[in-house]
Amino acid sequence: MSYLAWIVVSALLLMDANVPQVSRLMPQTAQAVEFPAGESLPVLPDLSPAPGQQTSAKKADRLQPESLLNLVRYVSGEFARAVKALPAGEKPIHIKVGQPIDEKDLRQAIANNGSAINPGDTVQITRLEFRENAIVLDLNGGRKKTRWRDRVHVEMGGVPTVTKTPTNAPPGLQGQGTTLVLDFGHPLPDMTPDELKQLLAGVLDFSNQRSASVHWVETLPPEFQKAIQERRAAVGMDRDMVVAAIGKPQRKVRERDPDGVETEDWIYGQPPLKTVFVHFVGDRVASIKQFP
Repeated sequence: MSYLAWIVVSALLLMDANVPQVSRLMPQTAQAVEFPAGESLPVLPDLSPAPGQQTSAKKADRLQPESLLNLVRYVSGEFARAVKALPAGEKPIHIKVGQPIDEKDLRQAIANNGSAINPGDTVQITRLEFRENAIVLDLNGGRKKTRWRDRVHVEMGGVPTVTKTPTNAPPGLQGQGTTLVLDFGHPLPDMTPDELKQLLAGVLDFSNQRSASVHWVETLPPEFQKAIQERRAAVGMDRDMVVAAIGKPQRKVRERDPDGVETEDWIYGQPPLKTVFVHFVGDRVASIKQFP
């Protein structure tokens, strides 16, 4: 197994903490609980450093599983503002780390294929792919194959001009899709989400952009938005909402009730200390209990 494959497998293992078919830990009687605002429970550790925080630990030579997981969490799905025009077409845009972008090649690609993204456009990182020596990022859904006749509009007098193809961007985003290849020229080093964003600063500006998670939360019903802001789970939430509110659980217990309905308990904390059980029936939270 290659080193990069080991990283991906390790990261996937970190993203799930299922413990199927174990005996139920929930006592028979309990009272409903609300999470006090500002209080946190010992769930998955926050793997990203606080803003401005410096670490004295020596950085690893290779990208670590925890760092890869952080890049997926905090870069994939995020929004940015395009700093310069980016070409359309099938060919991805190669950026060599530590070297300036070849402006001549960029202008030629735009002249040949039209621009997919223009300066000031809002773009979203819709996919991250980790290769041995490079990180591939799709913007607005990635590059799309186009035909020559789709890009050329013949004006009066027979003079052809290159135009933009119909957009393939997600709803609400400007421009079409394109793909960036961030080429390190050597095995991927360890890095934080902020460091990756800084490497993309020549083409994308992440400052003053709202997080994708913020956009998602604002689409939820008001009672769930309030619960997430107060860091508490609420009856009726789905799994994504619970994770947004209080994080991933330390343990999960899956069972079926006497009627054959699948249930699942998410367990936060460790008895005899404060322990919270979020009980799902199907895809929704049916009850929340705390002990003691």
